[in-house]
Amino acid sequence: MVTKSEHLSGRIYRLYKFLKEEKNEGVMSKQIYRSGTSIGANIAESRYAQSKADFVHKLSIALKEANETRYWISCIYNASLIDEKGYTSLLGDVEEIIKILTSSIKTVKGKMSLSSDSSF
Repeated sequence: MVTKSEHLSGRIYRLYKFLKEEKNEGVMSKQIYRSGTSIGANIAESRYAQSKADFVHKLSIALKEANETRYWISCIYNASLIDEKGYTSLLGDVEEIIKILTSSIKTVKGKMSLSSDSSF
């Protein structure tokens, strides 16, 4: 998951530069840069979580940022700032991370509820 989020961060940075330099677009470029690079930062933070609950919290923030990034990718595409190939490719990368994050969160939450049920 870390490698995928680092790869996405690089793509988002290149998109940001393209939007700023080639399309003179400032607002959406900053929004997608912020949300798209935040995904990996929160995943990286989760590796040193202090508890399972903290781990889930960090991954949940990454998931929210990934959903926001998905939104901005669609906005950028709908504004005709990127072509369909770029849109589909970026969206695919974000969707893959969303699936991994969702699965990881569900797995850890399931383990947390099992461990709390065993105290009865």
